[in-house]
Amino acid sequence: VVLYGLLSLGTPGVGKTTLGKELASRAGMTYINVGDMAKEGELYEGFDEEYDCPILDEDRVVDELEDKMSEGGVIVDYHGCDFFPERWFHIVFVLRTENSCLYDRLESRGYKGKKLQDNIQCEIFQTLYEEAVLSYREEIVHQLPSNTPEDLERNLDQIMQWIEQWMKDNN
Repeated sequence: VVLYGLLSLGTPGVGKTTLGKELASRAGMTYINVGDMAKEGELYEGFDEEYDCPILDEDRVVDELEDKMSEGGVIVDYHGCDFFPERWFHIVFVLRTENSCLYDRLESRGYKGKKLQDNIQCEIFQTLYEEAVLSYREEIVHQLPSNTPEDLERNLDQIMQWIEQWMKDNN
């Protein structure tokens, strides 16, 4: 049995991409950044003036990912999750970062005004964790701290152990 998929979730700036890429190389899995994929395939349905960013066409994203997901062994990185089919993921990780740390990371990416404030609010109110718990079985959703390089290392070790255990249990 192939490990179908892992979902790496979190507010922008929490370290999903860093974790996802490193994990993919260690676990021999495929890494997919949904934001990059949408940009390359222009999978948008409009533009949000308020946040100064394109609006994702969720149906087209799901269609685009379907074949890759059915092959299994995929790590998906995105900040939202409620539109992905539940069957795609065996485990969901929500990365969490302290606000002061996150603020600096987002500011250095050029986030400002409402976009910056709303992303910090999203983190404070655990919006994405709650979305994940409502979208998937609670026992597969895990929160991980993502503030320091040590956190990253610990998270990678923890997820690798989980993958190895899953492979033992399911093969």
